[in-house]
Amino acid sequence: MNGLPAIGRPIANTQVYVLDENLQCVPAGAGGELYIGGAGVARGYLNSPEITAERFIRDPFATEPGARLYKTGDLACWRPDGQLVYLGRIDEQIKILGYRIEPNEIVALLDRHPSIQSSVVLARGKACEEKRLAAYVVLRSEVTAADLRSFLQAALPDYMVPSVFVRLETLPLTPNGKVDRAALPDPDSENTLRDEPFSAPRTPIEGRMAEILSTLLSLKEVSVNDNFFLLGGHSLLGTQLIAKIRGAFGVELGLRTLFDSPSIAGLSTEIERLILASVQSMTEDEAERLLA
Repeated sequence: MNGLPAIGRPIANTQVYVLDENLQCVPAGAGGELYIGGAGVARGYLNSPEITAERFIRDPFATEPGARLYKTGDLACWRPDGQLVYLGRIDEQIKILGYRIEPNEIVALLDRHPSIQSSVVLARGKACEEKRLAAYVVLRSEVTAADLRSFLQAALPDYMVPSVFVRLETLPLTPNGKVDRAALPDPDSENTLRDEPFSAPRTPIEGRMAEILSTLLSLKEVSVNDNFFLLGGHSLLGTQLIAKIRGAFGVELGLRTLFDSPSIAGLSTEIERLILASVQSMTEDEAERLLA
């Protein structure tokens, strides 16, 4: 939390709470929504009863009848010294695989890396189960994805570590100076930071597998040596991948194989082995029909 801006302490006659979804106080260091109570809280918005009902709620901590809490929509946490730290807006939260993620926490840590000048983090992918974190970085000096991943893993849980890091010359900005998220490019072989050079498919099986993975992970291109799980894959997507391999090649891979060989190159080798074994077990007529 050291890289995030502190917003001070409550003023006199004001109570401030950082609460979870059940309006329970969260411990110091944990993120939650900021609520304000006390004498300084207004009665509501003028001529806006619906917004008032949404934002001004009953104060469960007050003894005075009719006391209200103002629901700010801001995310914050308490520091051990009693200062509040601002984490961003609640509408900027990302939910991936059931986890609520504050992108600004990741950005604040990334920006402390000596090779990073500035960064932004967002979720890419269409359906909830396909979303994954992508970090867009403007570099001060050369760095690999493995270096950045290791740096973040030292302070963050795995689900908060971006699966891809996209290099940009500058972050695109809107006319009012905010990051233009709609202008951020899709990750591809040209802009993605890698641990090793991009390797294109070398066989028809690898080519088909590259198409399958690109579609499944919402990526333009996938190197044959890229790790499925480091690209944002997980067990649910792994099950979908196994089903797509079955449909494309007519072979049955176990999920264990994906964990042991999580790259296009490794999976393609196993697919080829299973196809050859299947052909060898066929009768001569069956083989001729398959190869015809």
